[in-house]
Amino acid sequence: MRAFVVAVFAFLYLPIALVVLFSFNAGRHASELTGFSVQWYGKALSNPFLVEALKNSLFIATTSALLAALCGTAAALGLARVGARTRAVFDALLGAAIVVPGVVIGISTLVALVQLFGVVNPFLASLWPNDQPPRLALGYGSIIAAHGLFSMALVAMIVGTRLGSLDRNLVEASSDLYATPLTTFRSIVLPQIMPAVIAGFLLAFTFSFDDFIVAFFVAGAQTTLPIYVFASIRRGVTPEINAIATIVLVASVLLVVLAQWQLRQRKPSN
Repeated sequence: MRAFVVAVFAFLYLPIALVVLFSFNAGRHASELTGFSVQWYGKALSNPFLVEALKNSLFIATTSALLAALCGTAAALGLARVGARTRAVFDALLGAAIVVPGVVIGISTLVALVQLFGVVNPFLASLWPNDQPPRLALGYGSIIAAHGLFSMALVAMIVGTRLGSLDRNLVEASSDLYATPLTTFRSIVLPQIMPAVIAGFLLAFTFSFDDFIVAFFVAGAQTTLPIYVFASIRRGVTPEINAIATIVLVASVLLVVLAQWQLRQRKPSN
């Protein structure tokens, strides 16, 4: 049994370790280690197309994570006040949004956006005074909306779990002292759930930054970092691609570790 577990972990992590190792390759071939060098990291970061894709991914991930954190926290606060049966239904829907394959989310989002654009664009054209009305199209907005809606379910579940462990006596004591609901939320509830909100934001940022499948369907003419890497791999794997993958891997791991650390901070007592 122990050998089986070791084999499974080796199957999962050995390819990742090889990518990191060959990112320091001094040669030009991705599968032949001829020496150690960091030259490919410099070449990757000096690639203007890569830098542009990286900026796009950072902007999209930050915006969609903020959207997910705000809407997901609001959804969790709302679900905390509904009945058990109603909450069970919405918890199931949130869980389904997380486990649904990315291909399904990408295709369904693309179909929904195309149908929406087909209704909204003619309406805008009928209202616009000149011959060049604004047109909704796939791009930054569609990627941010798709990533934000997907990540919102994750944030809602994380914050909802935190709210479930919140000491309700503190909230009731605040009400007994004639504090307004806004004051109670700002002074009691928000400090208690803030680690979960930050953790949800970090995880949403990570998912958006790393996502390829959903972005591939709704990106339109925009290029994110995963899409750029995929397009580059089709021309052959180079040490530069390994360097990019290593940078993304390190950033993702750091964000996940930071999110876990935030979740462990100031756990409310029951």
